[in-house]
Amino acid sequence: MSDTPSNQDLVDGLVRLLTVGQQSDDAYTGRPQKGGMGRVFGGQVLAQALQAAQATVGDGKQAHSLHAYFLRGGKEGPAIDYTIARDFDGRSFSNRRVVASQTNEDGVAKPILNLTASFQSPEEGLEHTDAPMPDVTGPDDLRPDMDIRRETVEKLGDKLGEAQRALMLRPRPIEMRTIDRLHWMNSEKKEPRAHSWFRTAAPLPDDAALHRAVITYASDFTLLGTAALPHGLSWMRGELTGASLDHTIWFHRAARADEWLLYVTDSPWSGGGRGFNRGRIFSQSGDLVASVAQEGMIRKRKGS
Repeated sequence: MSDTPSNQDLVDGLVRLLTVGQQSDDAYTGRPQKGGMGRVFGGQVLAQALQAAQATVGDGKQAHSLHAYFLRGGKEGPAIDYTIARDFDGRSFSNRRVVASQTNEDGVAKPILNLTASFQSPEEGLEHTDAPMPDVTGPDDLRPDMDIRRETVEKLGDKLGEAQRALMLRPRPIEMRTIDRLHWMNSEKKEPRAHSWFRTAAPLPDDAALHRAVITYASDFTLLGTAALPHGLSWMRGELTGASLDHTIWFHRAARADEWLLYVTDSPWSGGGRGFNRGRIFSQSGDLVASVAQEGMIRKRKGS
């Protein structure tokens, strides 16, 4: 029998990862990524924090925005604790603050992320959009990113360390198909714009809050890399150091994360060791589902 997990196994694992455990009315715990290495993926902390906040909001209210700051890099292995502050509960809107923390080797809990989320009861309202979906190649006409990753690893051979190879080839619950060549694939300088399709590799349960959490998780993919495109540099080739500093999402309408979504990113500015990136997420039918913004630390690595 093969040790490679099935797509459904991978997605079931993602659902477990994003399902936080309740410790008390306003305290939750997020489990670590199975087999995770090094620093915790920022999208995981964002999604778990959102799930914790969502669990404390009733009356059918749905998350319409979140704003987060990454304070420290989380470490893979230890669980992450999420403490909720119920700042506001009104007729139409509610607001929650979340502090994510991890206990270090000395037994001291240190905050790694602060997140504020706002929730609204569904209602009818004035509608318009001035963000048409770009006319790009559809997902059915693109190769899976994993196929390209395997070819890249084979081509680079011994130039990649074991940790890099493992990261590139690790099975993923989010399937991605990229329209453009990403920064880790080449050293050519190009305009700071990128387009990728994504969805979970297998169906998800019919839980709207979970689908928002998965979209939040996936929104941290490719975003900071957009700021690297004009410089022809790559984290995978060891030319850059970087980390997310903050992250904002506005949810415009409900969407399924197990159906193809187009992630359109651009970076209008970088400088001072930081890069600013924006993202728009569209359904395959062309509806604007969510908008994203992030600033990250991005520096050219010194020395070898």
